[in-house]
Amino acid sequence: MKTNYSFRYAANPNDVKSYDTEKLRSEFLIETLFTQDEVNLVYSMYDRLIVGGAMPVNEKVALEAIPYLKSENFLDRREIGIVNVGGKGEVSVDGEIFELDKKEALYVGKGVKEVVFSSKDASNPALFYLNSAPAHEVFPTKKIGKENAIVIELGDQNNANKRIINKLIVNELVQTNQLQMGLTELLPGNIWNTMPAHTHSRRMEAYFYFDLQEGQTISHFMGETQQTRHIFMQNNQAVLSPEWSIHSGAGTSNYSFIWGMAGENLDYGDMDICAPNELK
Repeated sequence: MKTNYSFRYAANPNDVKSYDTEKLRSEFLIETLFTQDEVNLVYSMYDRLIVGGAMPVNEKVALEAIPYLKSENFLDRREIGIVNVGGKGEVSVDGEIFELDKKEALYVGKGVKEVVFSSKDASNPALFYLNSAPAHEVFPTKKIGKENAIVIELGDQNNANKRIINKLIVNELVQTNQLQMGLTELLPGNIWNTMPAHTHSRRMEAYFYFDLQEGQTISHFMGETQQTRHIFMQNNQAVLSPEWSIHSGAGTSNYSFIWGMAGENLDYGDMDICAPNELK
């Protein structure tokens, strides 16, 4: 197996005003998360969140420490959230096996030595989406199955934003240091997510888009409320969202996405909302 890794610096919003399309994409878009029998990781300076993906097909793949961590094991000073967006798979956590079906999650706490990913069927491999944040306290590993998620229905068909929010790794369900993750599903005929748009200067966020129909695209909106920008995205891609940026999107068909947050607090409702007609 192979681990690929890269590094992203944080950007000043005043600088982002001058970015062209290529620069915007290189700073915020994560194009490749899943490659066969490999782990891909991006270390971001936004609250030091790591965004990644693991795709075991013909062999098991392990979560290895990367040079930026300066640690023997990946989770020596970190916690991680794992969501499977592919076929059935297994995650071995220091020898304990957790089975994850599609859209099920696993939280793994600080101090774990070994995390190994595998697929149940190579013809329909698991796709493990990963978010990891620094941790100061040890909390137990916990699986969040479909039956455990906090499910909320929001939006309406008239505004093309009828959606189902599945809270997975949130403080109502799982003890974490700072990591929060959930999964939102847009119903057929609906395209808008996170509208009205908002920022939360106490936390950064990463969005991962998946289950997008072939040949379709998503326009992810970012930037300050009065200085918005957009990035066109494809299936199974992620985007980094700084604390000063909105994070909203519209697709040419319905889709699902995973939101992951890290920062100062664990308050899901900590948002500074901007009305749609006030965006520029």
